[in-house]
Amino acid sequence: METKIYDQKGKEAGKIKLPESIFSLSMNEDLVHQVVVSMASNLRNPIAHAKDRSEVRGGGRKPWRQKGTGRARHGSSRSPIWRGGGATFGPVKERNFTKKINKKMRTKALYIILAEKFRDGEILFVDNISLKEAKTKEAKGVLENLSKIKDFEMILNKKKNSTYLALSGRDTNTEKGFNNFGNIFINEVRNLNPLDILKYKYLIITQPKESLSFLESKLDQSSKVVKKDVAKKEVKKVVKKAEKKETIKKVVAKKPVKKVVKK
Repeated sequence: METKIYDQKGKEAGKIKLPESIFSLSMNEDLVHQVVVSMASNLRNPIAHAKDRSEVRGGGRKPWRQKGTGRARHGSSRSPIWRGGGATFGPVKERNFTKKINKKMRTKALYIILAEKFRDGEILFVDNISLKEAKTKEAKGVLENLSKIKDFEMILNKKKNSTYLALSGRDTNTEKGFNNFGNIFINEVRNLNPLDILKYKYLIITQPKESLSFLESKLDQSSKVVKKDVAKKEVKKVVKKAEKKETIKKVVAKKPVKKVVKK
């Protein structure tokens, strides 16, 4: 599986062989949906909060005596049935929306989205994007050159969520130059994630050899972490078993031995 590499002038600069472990994966909508929903919920910061009867100011004194007035009994004027009282089942800011995502699931979802975008012709590989000065004018010239490539004409014209520009490393001039474009998001390859990629139509990856080798190694890194966790759990199990045996031996040793008296 090969594809073309372009330079920042929009001209063909060579070809690159794509790793099949990433770009040959078929679509798995259930996995992608689960990962994206989990990541979105982890970003949630609950702000809405309604005060209950314990949080509303006032209401410390009993409004009137319990008996003898003919009115209904009440203990506080901040009861939910009173005007100005606390809310019964209102939204609470302490609510927790976090969801756990396994590392292998997240990396595989990223690979699946990359493969699907490549099949749709929405990934562009550029050998390098570098600006001499942090000028928006230079950045616009680069975008105009890249928009001349077939199937990427809308890079500059799309008003919202046009392009995700993934740099292989940190470049302050490039970041500042593209920062004034509201329809373009610039970040490093190591920060690629399923949620951000799906927001933008096009994905531009710079220095594809280094970037793809890094992306390919992400699954190996996550599997190593999982193996380490499994090994730690196994060691803990062995230690617990040994401790149990020692405690049993100590208990048995402390027990008095009954003497059998022969008649």
